[in-house]
Amino acid sequence: MTEDQTDRGVVEPEALEDERNFDVALRPVDLNEYVGQKKHVDNLRVFIEAARRRGEALDHVLFCGPPGLGKTTLAHIIAREMGVTIHATSGPAIDHKGTLAALLSKLSPRDVLFIDEIHRLNPVVEENLYPAIEDFEIDIVAGDGPHASSYKLPLNPFTLVGATTRTGLLTSPLLSRFGVNIRLDYYPAEDLEKIVVRSAGLLDVPVDADSAIEIAGRARGTPRIANRLLRRLRDFAQVEGTGKIDLDCARHALERLEVDEAGFDEMDRKILLAIIEKFDGGPVGIETIAAAVSEPRDTIEDVYEPYLLQNGFLQRTPRGRVATRHAYAHMGIPFKDDPQGSLI
Repeated sequence: MTEDQTDRGVVEPEALEDERNFDVALRPVDLNEYVGQKKHVDNLRVFIEAARRRGEALDHVLFCGPPGLGKTTLAHIIAREMGVTIHATSGPAIDHKGTLAALLSKLSPRDVLFIDEIHRLNPVVEENLYPAIEDFEIDIVAGDGPHASSYKLPLNPFTLVGATTRTGLLTSPLLSRFGVNIRLDYYPAEDLEKIVVRSAGLLDVPVDADSAIEIAGRARGTPRIANRLLRRLRDFAQVEGTGKIDLDCARHALERLEVDEAGFDEMDRKILLAIIEKFDGGPVGIETIAAAVSEPRDTIEDVYEPYLLQNGFLQRTPRGRVATRHAYAHMGIPFKDDPQGSLI
């Protein structure tokens, strides 16, 4: 693990370079194995079965939501359930329309093209993607200058599956071309507990029910973080314990990892303390917060803020971010009834 990865903490929801193989090994392979997001999974099961009965490609699908909630996993499951091949790439990797044409031209009928971070597509590439996902054809230019000629290359019908953490950065024309738009939510603790037990079985590490509940409660509603905590606790159990993760072992290891009962790591606490202690609870702008905690604005908005907002520790107002009564209580600081006069 690099120094940068270590600095970003054990509750970083983005996949770290050293754990991608673990993500693949623990990934459910079909909808029956998938835990959580029940309403979305049930709907996907209907859409997939309908497409299979008609012998058609599934309509284009967009998954959005914070990192680590299963967008990539569901893309692979769609391909498996459809009985086709998945071709995975990312928005920044498709750097020009030639790369896009090469990807599209090798797709077999009903294949899945998965584009992670689709909001980061080059605008020129995005423009060339529109006819491909609407009419299953792409414009090809042959030759240069006055002798150049354009022709349409027909494509096999395929399913585009996009994933994004920043839906607001998607252009309206691209967003409107997805027939299925699914926003993944943070997982309740009971679903994360099931994921921990399943992953422990795959990793062949004994874990009791109380420990699974403890891990689930501190995983920030995110399966990737739950699995990462499980792997770190396995290390402590094997080196400093009996090899089994029991409640005492779990709590000791989580304390050593500085992951508290709310799933906060050091950066979460720094953000809330900066707002409460340095700026009287807010409102304070995101750029000011980023400077105060020495963390890039994008990282705060993509990684830390969604969890703090959804769980009531932070409010976003027109004047800036405000720490809530819940945040004061968690940090053990008396709440000011009217921080800086108003939340408006």
